Amino acid sequence: MPVPDGREISHPAQLADWTPTFPVAVKAQVAAGGRGLAGGVRKCTTGDEVNAATTALLNMSFGGERAGSVLVEQWLDIRRELYLSVVVDAAAGGYVVLYSPRGGVHVEDETQTRVRYDVGLPRNFRAYTFRDILSLVEPDRAVRERVVAIARRLLELCASRHCTTLELNPLVVLGDGQLVAADAKAVVDDAAQFKSEWIRDLLVQDIDGQPEDVQRCLRGGLSVVWLGGSVGLVSSGAGMTMAVMDELDAWGGRAACFLDVSGNPTPDGFALAIDLLAASPQVDAVLISIFGGGMHVDRVASTLLDVLSRKPVGKPVVIRLGGTGSEVATRLLERAGLFNHETLEDAVRDVVNVTGVAV
Repeated sequence: MPVPDGREISHPAQLADWTPTFPVAVKAQVAAGGRGLAGGVRKCTTGDEVNAATTALLNMSFGGERAGSVLVEQWLDIRRELYLSVVVDAAAGGYVVLYSPRGGVHVEDETQTRVRYDVGLPRNFRAYTFRDILSLVEPDRAVRERVVAIARRLLELCASRHCTTLELNPLVVLGDGQLVAADAKAVVDDAAQFKSEWIRDLLVQDIDGQPEDVQRCLRGGLSVVWLGGSVGLVSSGAGMTMAVMDELDAWGGRAACFLDVSGNPTPDGFALAIDLLAASPQVDAVLISIFGGGMHVDRVASTLLDVLSRKPVGKPVVIRLGGTGSEVATRLLERAGLFNHETLEDAVRDVVNVTGVAV
């Protein structure tokens, strides 16, 4: 894949043994979008300017994310900016190739010029089919041929590196007609980490940059986002967790966190979730809402009873376990003096108004 010559650095001192050919672009390295519009890319013509830009960008945040490094690379003689990406789309049964003859920071506004090629599996890619699609929006035949070749490589790269998105924006046309990937964004499938050391390394880097309690959750397979409320949620599945949050809001309550245990619905996972909420001074009450489809909630009930017996929460705990095994779960909880709410609405109403003795 044609890319500009450059070097990634995390401290200005790393420039001491390297003299690039000026001018250069200094780019903040972040996962957040909108970096260019937020001042995350700067043109520099001297070493002093590079040092100043590097220091400034490493102390800036973009979309809530602080830049951990910058990329210093050659400034390109750009004639045109294009957009090319490969993304996973269930409707296509695999991959889709997207192209627009107008790329750059305002690419979202170019929906009228964008075309798509539903490929599915990479082996289904046909150059002549994509070439015909490109001809609808791209008048330059030479550009079309180069885009076809790069799209094929992107598909192969997505499949081999387990990417769900690989976006070149902009893919630029230089003065000599060459196409270069001037900027790129990759989204990898976290679930593929068991067969990809590269993805495991990326996830470790992401975890190390998080607050300590978030690191504990991520290493334990849980997903947590702290919010501004006082009700600590323990739920399973992003959709179910958001539904609980909506219901909580409807009854006048506010969630203290978005905590999803579906990544590790084991005794260790639930113990970590309960321990986190018990230790948080922000949490006044805990709502455990699990709906079992494949998950048997009678097993969840047994796990919760074991966890709560070993380490009491010290705060009111409201439970709603529905779905597979819910009748058995209700009986197990009743024997321990706990109540299993039949509906989500009842559980949310109870946690908002609860004033009883802490579990």
